[in-house]
Amino acid sequence: MAVHLKKFGGMNDTVIKWLLEGDVAIQFQVQRDLLGEVLSELQQRIKSEGWGKSFLEKRNPNGQWGQDYYQPKWISTHYTLLDLKNLNIEPDLPEIRQTLESVLKKEKGPDGGILPIGGTRQSDVCVNGMFLNFASYFGTDESGLKSIVDFLLAQRVADGGFNCHSNRKGCVHSSLHSTISVAEGILEYQQNGYSYRLPELLAAATTSQEFILMHRFFKSDKTGAVIAPKMTMFSWPSRWKYDILRALDYFQKANIPYDPRMDDALQLLRSKCKADGRWRLQAKHPGKVHFDMEPPGQPSRWNTLRALRVLKKYGLYCELHIICTD
Repeated sequence: MAVHLKKFGGMNDTVIKWLLEGDVAIQFQVQRDLLGEVLSELQQRIKSEGWGKSFLEKRNPNGQWGQDYYQPKWISTHYTLLDLKNLNIEPDLPEIRQTLESVLKKEKGPDGGILPIGGTRQSDVCVNGMFLNFASYFGTDESGLKSIVDFLLAQRVADGGFNCHSNRKGCVHSSLHSTISVAEGILEYQQNGYSYRLPELLAAATTSQEFILMHRFFKSDKTGAVIAPKMTMFSWPSRWKYDILRALDYFQKANIPYDPRMDDALQLLRSKCKADGRWRLQAKHPGKVHFDMEPPGQPSRWNTLRALRVLKKYGLYCELHIICTD
């Protein structure tokens, strides 16, 4: 039996047209990531149309969202800023930078990390990885990020990744959830031109990538069993939770070369492509939200966009074409 992979040479025009009928944030990323055109006028419209406008309208007079920086969880300042970053709204909006300045003044703990929750006075690794992600995207002054960087580097686990229990309960093994959150933060920090302790961060990013590859994105490195079925379900927004599409999308954005240890994840990604060339929204993390961008169980523009840019990077259609030969 010979296995032939159909190379990504063109795109399904019907699917691309469907994507371009979506929210302006989707339109912008499709044009940039799939069609190779950076249309700044589309990005400029995100703040005044659709999802971007709706998120900004939820901002309170005090410059925050929800009741507090981290409460209620999905409508809090923290996760709303992450949502706005993932929309790729313009990064230099004054109101968002004002919010971030306020957070840095009010929410830092004695260990230098963002500390919005918990009575232990020890900051959370995942929260700080996500904070580094959107704070770097929105151009926060480097002086405000230095203690965040110091905190994260101090929490690196011996196996190369990160775990939110490292400074609370102790751990000897990293978590995929924490590792992807910190890796995304390091990438955004690097891509936005920050330099403080950058070589150490890049070394941590490299070992974090190796940790994910060692687990073939979703499998035990000891038994080969699936670590958790939810990691194979594609949700959006991902929040702090890991799944293989989130990880693959990070790898393509970070321009990580193909590695054979990606094969299981890429095969699973292809298998979830429906006959119409789209991917569904398979899961939704429970909790109060500002609004639903997409309904669970239905074709998802977010998942289709992210899947296609992964497959564009790694040269594969969603189908695995198997030709039997004598």
